[in-house]
Amino acid sequence: VQLVESGGGSVQAGGSLTLSCSVSEFEYRSNCMGWFRQAPGKEHEAVALIYTPLGIRWYADSVKGRFIIFPDKAKNTMELQMNDLKPEDTAMYYCAAKRGACSNRDQKQFSYWGQGTQVTVS
Repeated sequence: VQLVESGGGSVQAGGSLTLSCSVSEFEYRSNCMGWFRQAPGKEHEAVALIYTPLGIRWYADSVKGRFIIFPDKAKNTMELQMNDLKPEDTAMYYCAAKRGACSNRDQKQFSYWGQGTQVTVS
């Protein structure tokens, strides 16, 4: 299983970025997938998850109303649209996936990870 992120970068506060995670059709159809982030000196934090068979989404309180996770079936990607970005959103963002439901959001439950993409908000 390979997950490859893209779309990170630097942006001013209030701006927007969209991250993409390329996935194979198999992984996309049968997993809990989503995005974690890790700021310097902090642990991985689940940001947004989607249970792909039913399209059920979960968002961390810190990003609710600003971030949107959605699949782009035409491109076989999992997107994270980030709006109204804040300096506290600065982190390395990782795409992750696991078999089964998203009810357990512990990073240790996620078997598959991308290499990460940096997001910097100033």
